[in-house]
Amino acid sequence: MTAVDTAPAQRARSTRRAAAEGGSRTRRPSVVLTAMLLGLLAYFLLPLAWLAINSTKSSTGLFESFGLWFADDFHLFENVRDVLTYTDGIYVRWFLNTVVYAVVGAGGAALLAALGGYGVAKFDFPGRRLLLAGVLGAVMVPVTALAIPTYLLLSSVQLVDTPFAVIIPSLASPFGLYLMWIYAAAAVPDELLEAARLDGAGELRIFWSVAMRLLAPGFVTVLLFQLVHVWNNYFLPLIVLNDPAWFPLTVGLKQWNEQAYAAGGGGVAVFNLVITGSLLAIIPLIAVFLVLQRYWQAGIAMGAVKQ
Repeated sequence: MTAVDTAPAQRARSTRRAAAEGGSRTRRPSVVLTAMLLGLLAYFLLPLAWLAINSTKSSTGLFESFGLWFADDFHLFENVRDVLTYTDGIYVRWFLNTVVYAVVGAGGAALLAALGGYGVAKFDFPGRRLLLAGVLGAVMVPVTALAIPTYLLLSSVQLVDTPFAVIIPSLASPFGLYLMWIYAAAAVPDELLEAARLDGAGELRIFWSVAMRLLAPGFVTVLLFQLVHVWNNYFLPLIVLNDPAWFPLTVGLKQWNEQAYAAGGGGVAVFNLVITGSLLAIIPLIAVFLVLQRYWQAGIAMGAVKQ
């Protein structure tokens, strides 16, 4: 074999060797980046650890022991029992209220966002650019700035102090609409929709049977964002609800916390109940994330391969 014939093979080998060496260099862990990630991990997990540890303490043990270590007495099960039975079990009512608000509000918001985002991404109609500007403007408006106008609007239709006062505002998610708009434009091929139309399928059938399957990762993303938002919503329920029977967990636990601080005047200190109730309140969110994370993983795998 001549030198001319071996030159391409040598160049190919050198290219593969350089790529392998470059790959090994890029895979080398960065000490600074690892330290930053560990710091962020500690930042996010430290409050959860504090909450879990102090849920095992009695009201007295909370102030007689170090906050990030267990007390001599283990009161977790007694605290859970007291939380569920305190003031005739009002915590259970608050928990069920929060579940209803989150499921109906977040589920409805994700569905409306999917419908709206798909429609705007795949149908051409006058005013699309104006709609985009309006959605982006709505994303930038703080939710707290809309609380008072929302209260006045709900009061005019006599929905204040009802569950609808929390559910109806939760159905509007400008960020979810924008996210589904962008996701639908990239994830749903126009050729697939045209093929379904040629087969005689209607637009709603195309959305439910074709587009919704492709939009599942984006739908779950919006659902989780809105679920966390509704579950942790405090300011709006505080304004529109007066009857404790309709309180969500956020407002109810805040009420217990104020009662605990007022215990110096002869009340009953319920700091341990507030902490244990807060721990029970985050367990459903953790469970939902663990159950729905596989849809995110499926969406990442789909996006990694070009069709």
